[in-house]
Formats: sequence, structure tokens, C-alpha cells
Amino acid sequence: MSRHDRAAQFAPFAALTGYDDAVCETARYTDHRRELDEDEINRLNSQLCRLMEELPERPEILAVYFLPDERKSGGSYNVKRGAVRIIDSYENSLVFTDGTRIPIGDLYSVEYCGISFGII
Repeated sequence: MSRHDRAAQFAPFAALTGYDDAVCETARYTDHRRELDEDEINRLNSQLCRLMEELPERPEILAVYFLPDERKSGGSYNVKRGAVRIIDSYENSLVFTDGTRIPIGDLYSVEYCGISFGII
């Protein structure tokens, strides 16, 4: 028997298939969704109304939103920068010119032309 074949018999093996993946998934960090208080919600709503008035100019905004995790509780806060095409009242979401949709319920803050529209 060659040295290579002999060494292969003593090589480590994964007795529990998928165990390492499960450990990595459990260790992956997720943020908890921060609930906005009534004042923050009112402020964000008024700024979205203002944004709606500016839609014909396709304003570029910076939106901070919560993206729920598909595999476990929690999620992550993400930032999207782009021009807003419409505010879809049927699906209750912002639609950007590149096709990205952000549910309004997941918005945390909105900035437009250097002016803060939401909670920072």
C-alpha cells in the first residue's frame, strides 16, 4: 500500500454531515428590529408625503431600512441610495428606478438632498 493511500485511512472525516454549517449559521449575528415610537412614525410619514410631492423630479434618496433574515429571527439594517420612481400605495413600498422595492413598514430613515427626512 502506498504512503498516500495509507495516510488516507487516518484522515479526519465529517461524522455529522452539515454540523459545521449549522454551527456557523447559529453563530451568525442578526440585529433586532427597532420599533419606531409615535413621534418618529409621524415624522417619517410627513417626510414621505413631502417625497411624494417631489416624485416627478425622480429624487435621489438615501434610505435606511430593516431587511428580515430568511433563516432566523432578526435581520440587518441596510442602506439603499438611488432615485425613487414611485411610491406604490398598493404594495405599500418605495420603488426605485433600478427596480428595487423597499416596504415602507421596514423604513427606518430617509435622507434627500442632504436634508434628513427620518430618524438618524
